[in-house]
Amino acid sequence: MNNIAVGIDIGGTKIAIGLIAENGEVIAKSSLKTDLSLEPGEMLGQVADVVNKLANEQGLALNQLKGIGVGAPGPLNTKTGRLTCPPNLKSWWDFPVVERLAELLPLPIRMENDATAATLAEKWVGAAQDADHFIFITISTGIGAGIYLHGKLITGSTGNAGDAGFLIVHPQGPIAKDQASGFWELLASGTAIAKQASELLGKEITSKEAFDLAAQGDPVISPLIEKVYTYIGMGCVSLINLLDPSKIVIGGGVSQVGEPLFTAVRSYVAAHALNPSGRETVIVPAKLRQDAGLIGAAALVHCNY
Repeated sequence: MNNIAVGIDIGGTKIAIGLIAENGEVIAKSSLKTDLSLEPGEMLGQVADVVNKLANEQGLALNQLKGIGVGAPGPLNTKTGRLTCPPNLKSWWDFPVVERLAELLPLPIRMENDATAATLAEKWVGAAQDADHFIFITISTGIGAGIYLHGKLITGSTGNAGDAGFLIVHPQGPIAKDQASGFWELLASGTAIAKQASELLGKEITSKEAFDLAAQGDPVISPLIEKVYTYIGMGCVSLINLLDPSKIVIGGGVSQVGEPLFTAVRSYVAAHALNPSGRETVIVPAKLRQDAGLIGAAALVHCNY
């Protein structure tokens, strides 16, 4: 039986490609810069070339591979295999990704939202192996989530379940598309943190630099970071009240700040979740980091969901 899957993680700046074993081990990997000047079909042709190269280097014929898993940014439509309208991939809008890949690489193909795929990976070999009811949240450039309940991945009717970054946590929050929104990711994503911190200091800084300043007790940035922790807690409480998970797994670049974030979020949840059991929700960092996208994509092939 074939026990190696192809993982393809499509992003706005790069496309990661890898061969992943049935135990989650990354056997070989490579990446391509996402060239938005190229037609998507041409870009996927380059991806297919990399898949063939990686397989050849491992002494594998294409038909010896189990299948291809694709993690991609939403909105998408997993029923039609198309990327609907992902903001950072406008030249790919409505492109039939699965159909084109099948022409290039005649293997079984599954595609899901990248956060949904990462959720499955955390269940497979990550921080949620012991949980049948959990939510995975990724906080980086934006905020996304995946939902795993009753031992099954919840994908929604078109694969877009888990767009948690667009929960409203502050009705008078920042403006988006000329409308007052208060979207979660406009307040607590890495992008939002960097933007707010830069405005406060009058110079450009990164979210990591903002967290470092807060750790040093900076009087201007510290209150901002405390507010960010509160917003993250508010989003978690909304998800806990709505979905009743036993565990929340938080990944993405912002989660790398570590214990200060997790302590603050746990404290907020313990104080504000509606159900007493919700206040005891286990909140932990993601186990998978660097290759999470690749492993998540391959999980779509290796795991039943």
